[in-house]
Amino acid sequence: SDAIMARVYGHETLEVISDASEVPVINGLSDKYHPCQILADLMTIKEVYGTFDNVKVAWSGDGNNVCNSLIVGCVTLGVPIAVATPTDYRPHRDVLDWVQKGSQSSKLELLTDPRKAIEQANVIYTDTFVSMGQESESEERLKIFKPYQINTQLLEYAKKDPIIMHCLPAHRGTEITSEVLDSNRSVIFKQAENRLHIQKAILLNILEKT
Repeated sequence: SDAIMARVYGHETLEVISDASEVPVINGLSDKYHPCQILADLMTIKEVYGTFDNVKVAWSGDGNNVCNSLIVGCVTLGVPIAVATPTDYRPHRDVLDWVQKGSQSSKLELLTDPRKAIEQANVIYTDTFVSMGQESESEERLKIFKPYQINTQLLEYAKKDPIIMHCLPAHRGTEITSEVLDSNRSVIFKQAENRLHIQKAILLNILEKT
């Protein structure tokens, strides 16, 4: 094969594959990062607004793999991002350390109040509160994350008509309400479509270099 795309649970598995591989390895998803998803999401934001100028991203929920990669993507592009999570569910320490060591550390704001996070945001993102492998924590997590649900009440604190993002599959009535998910501000299907285009671009870039 000319390349490997690996979708794994533990990120360390991906590193083992990469170390042993003689061809490029693409992270299709791990418990630490989800870079292909975020490339598609950044493409979606650019399509909607035409530029990253004056864009502010807000995250409400678990500091999971999608959140980690979203932080990396936004900070790399100089896009302000406010992340609201419960104190014990913040993004990965490696990501926070990477941001702190860089020149764009001021672009990341860590909060516990989702209302504060979405102030002035025109991009609002959430993801499942219970990721794969966390099923045994489901009951506890759903209680802890309930205040982080994206709903019409929370959106009153945001800029007028922000776009709503979710990498899918969504759990309606849990991390996001159907009313918001199905609204005309939701770009979830555009995100899904752009996953295809981004994967093609990644493969093209890799194959041109090999």
